[in-house]
Amino acid sequence: MKLWPLLLVSALFLAGCGNQGGTTSTSSEGSSTSSGGGKKLQIAMIPKGTTHEFWKSVHAGAADAAKELDVDLIWKGPLKEDDRDAQISTVEDFVTKKVDGICVAPLDDKALRKPIDEALQAKIPVVIFDSALADPTGTVSFVATNSEKGGGMAGDAMAKDLGKGGKVIVLRYQEGSASTMAREKGFIDAAKAAGLDIVSDNQYAGATVETAQKAAENLINRFKGPDGNLTVGGIFCPNESSTFGMLRALQDARLAGKVKFYGFDSSPKLVEALGDGQIEGLVVQNPYNIGKLSVESMVKSIKGEKVDPVIDTGVTLATKANMDTEDVKKVLNPPKI
Repeated sequence: MKLWPLLLVSALFLAGCGNQGGTTSTSSEGSSTSSGGGKKLQIAMIPKGTTHEFWKSVHAGAADAAKELDVDLIWKGPLKEDDRDAQISTVEDFVTKKVDGICVAPLDDKALRKPIDEALQAKIPVVIFDSALADPTGTVSFVATNSEKGGGMAGDAMAKDLGKGGKVIVLRYQEGSASTMAREKGFIDAAKAAGLDIVSDNQYAGATVETAQKAAENLINRFKGPDGNLTVGGIFCPNESSTFGMLRALQDARLAGKVKFYGFDSSPKLVEALGDGQIEGLVVQNPYNIGKLSVESMVKSIKGEKVDPVIDTGVTLATKANMDTEDVKKVLNPPKI
């Protein structure tokens, strides 16, 4: 008796209990067949992590595309977004299993190059999603938000809020993450071009909300004046966990709503804070689209169809003024698994 069906049942049970283990599978491996009688394509999808709301929406889009195209999707990623070794091992494992295609969101734009090369040498096509490789040679496509544009949208909005000379803090995410580095660059370039004064941009939030909150508390204490208020007018954070960690720190310090705070991505708590005026704006991606288009692009490639080398999945600046419009509500509250 094969062990895989029992392992699959256990994996699906854990997924239903909140994905405590950091990896899930949304398909079986090995002998499944398509509705046409042939063996189904197996597409492995490897996110940066599995706990943030963003990845749950990417998963939902990928799962819907897999169902529509009648392929098996295997979703597996690290629990934490700083576990490069786990992500590298996962890519290598899928190469060994000889899946038909691999979609991966690199935790590190350089460290993932070697295992991706191993996949390509094994004739397994690779789609990069969400976060770029430093060298994309040989990969099918890059499916992602235009992160630098998104950061620039927040920088432009901040400049309108504060005016020339306004002082701003940037809490970065972590080194090696291409998508967030591009967002930080986009924000800083736009802010400086508008005459804002970036007084701190060398602190990193790290991979979790907890590390982000600690880094945010340190920054707040550093820039707090004698009256208890901040001596800066604006704050920018480049992803969900850094934004939520900063929000918590501002709330604990009773400073939420007293500074122009722009973040990236959405979750129920961040959307609530946007509506309450504690966050000025959220740059919102379309994670459902990222997942769906990644799987669609992979299947097209395997079938020999043309795939664009770069697929822009869209970006929106959500504010209290526009958050109740239909288009913005869709990206603030995308489907999730």
